[in-house]
Amino acid sequence: MVLSLLTGVVYPLLVTGVAQLLFPSQANGTLVYENGKPVASALIGQPFDAPRYFWGRPSATSRVPYNAAASSGSNLAPTNPTLLKFVRVRIETLRVADPGNKAPIPVDLVTASGSGLDPHISPAAAEYQVGRVAKARGMGENAVRQLIVERTERRTLGLLGEDRVNVVQLNLDLDRASR
Repeated sequence: MVLSLLTGVVYPLLVTGVAQLLFPSQANGTLVYENGKPVASALIGQPFDAPRYFWGRPSATSRVPYNAAASSGSNLAPTNPTLLKFVRVRIETLRVADPGNKAPIPVDLVTASGSGLDPHISPAAAEYQVGRVAKARGMGENAVRQLIVERTERRTLGLLGEDRVNVVQLNLDLDRASR
């Protein structure tokens, strides 16, 4: 009974209290607020397919994109015909959305992340989309690029990971700038 009380009540309350005290944003899901209301999590992507928005990595979660309850990679090998078909379709979708863009498509725009939920793209993937987004919003490309620069997160501790852009937060910034 004592062990159940310690491990089932005291320990969870202690850990929750410490997390709330030291890391309140992370402990509450790293929520992104707009007008005082939660609209997203900074750690989970959202599906964007309108030309006026930056598009994130494809989601590998089945049925519902970016479903946090179904986090998983595709587990398809690079030579798997299903993956190759999906990549070709995604390339075609990107080309149709921006027919004048002849630049090479960054790989993170056609492949899912390991979790299938990643809200980040590379700065190169964001740059690839600048023309389409600027044209659809009637904004100058330099203004859109400035928002990318402001939303670019650098390597953690200058060593870990790669530079990345949070698509959810970038699209919210675009909406604010367009008002």
